[in-house]
Amino acid sequence: MGAAESGAGAAVLARKEGFDVFVSDMSVIKDKYKKLLDDHGIEWEEGKHSEEKILNADEIIKSPGIPDTAPMIRKIVEKGIHIISEIEFAGRYTDSKMICITGSNGKTTTTSLIYHIFKEAGYDAGLAGNIGNSLALQVAEEPHEYYIIELSSFQLDNMYDFRANIAILLNITPDHLDRYDNCMQNYVDAKMRIIQNQTEKDAFIYWNDDPIIKRELEKYDIKAVQYPFSELKEKGSIGYTEEGEYTIESPEPFNMEQEEMSLTGKHNIYNSLAAGIASDITGIKKDVIKKSLSDFPGVEHRLEKVATIKGVHYVNDSKATNVDACWYALESMKTKVILILGGKDKGNDYSAISDLVKQKCAGLVYLGADNTKLHNFFDGFGIPVRDTHSMKDCVAACYEMAQPGDTVLLSPCCASFDLFKNMEDRGEQFKALVRAL
Repeated sequence: MGAAESGAGAAVLARKEGFDVFVSDMSVIKDKYKKLLDDHGIEWEEGKHSEEKILNADEIIKSPGIPDTAPMIRKIVEKGIHIISEIEFAGRYTDSKMICITGSNGKTTTTSLIYHIFKEAGYDAGLAGNIGNSLALQVAEEPHEYYIIELSSFQLDNMYDFRANIAILLNITPDHLDRYDNCMQNYVDAKMRIIQNQTEKDAFIYWNDDPIIKRELEKYDIKAVQYPFSELKEKGSIGYTEEGEYTIESPEPFNMEQEEMSLTGKHNIYNSLAAGIASDITGIKKDVIKKSLSDFPGVEHRLEKVATIKGVHYVNDSKATNVDACWYALESMKTKVILILGGKDKGNDYSAISDLVKQKCAGLVYLGADNTKLHNFFDGFGIPVRDTHSMKDCVAACYEMAQPGDTVLLSPCCASFDLFKNMEDRGEQFKALVRAL
């Protein structure tokens, strides 16, 4: 079900393993995936779901973007057909080491940083999950000794027997609540699935300062070796920063000056601690970790510096699709900010950023098909606001409002699907229009 990166990759692996495979997508399938399926002789359909064929399946691999509320999924569940994720399926056919990263924020940066460190160390590693090529396709055609996997809650929902050798849980804050019956605990339970099936031979790395993680850990019998990290040295944390120094105490003690690290901002300290601990556990030498932490180029659409025009800095943080991600972006800002907010609201509570908005923002530009909720929440703050419904109008409004020395920050708190194909499309349009100013 679904024929994008994960679905097409799962189909190729299933065919290789001797299954009778059929791929169905309600949308139009991209040409590159049609070619991949055709090259492997796999039957597919687009723009519809053939119920007779689908309900005849022994097992269904569902792409993470398809909600459980989709009519076809409900019929599959009613019939009792087992639904799994592509990651679960791929895990059956490989004995490679799995380094798995989840959290509401910081997943992509941490996953990319770990991959960067592993490649610098000369390790045979593949990048998979939410970024990179599908895990199933790599297992089928380009196997690696290690896989660095970014896992969303949607992928974890349909994982049962898969085991993470190193599980990283960065944080848990409200996100995607529209997919979880607007129930925070349902979302939390999905995130905690990353530690299921771990043994005493495995490692569990987590943020020790997160109140939700702390509460949840009391409910679980954790067999893996625990590696908590925190902002400051506190009881039990093996990774922390203190007096400008980044420190990991075990398994191999390691430290470096914080100012030598390429990633800045409090949230990136956490990401770097998680990545450093994972690399340390895997036996990567300290000098390689140090070099990699100092030369990592960062991730596109995550606090990406675009340009400085007439003294105004433009920063693309289109990946900030929830309120907490925007909080981290604002927290890292050293100038006055013109903040771009809006998009498809996922049940957001904007109160978490109220204080930072009042403290740091010189203007707010709303960018969405419907900005009513933003007007209702922020208009009373006494900060100038503009209402826009296209990226062109949004960038023009920012250009008018910003003073030399300000930062225009696209950190929308929302999904992008009301006006854009995806968050990448939103970020690309922003960058193109900024550079054309």
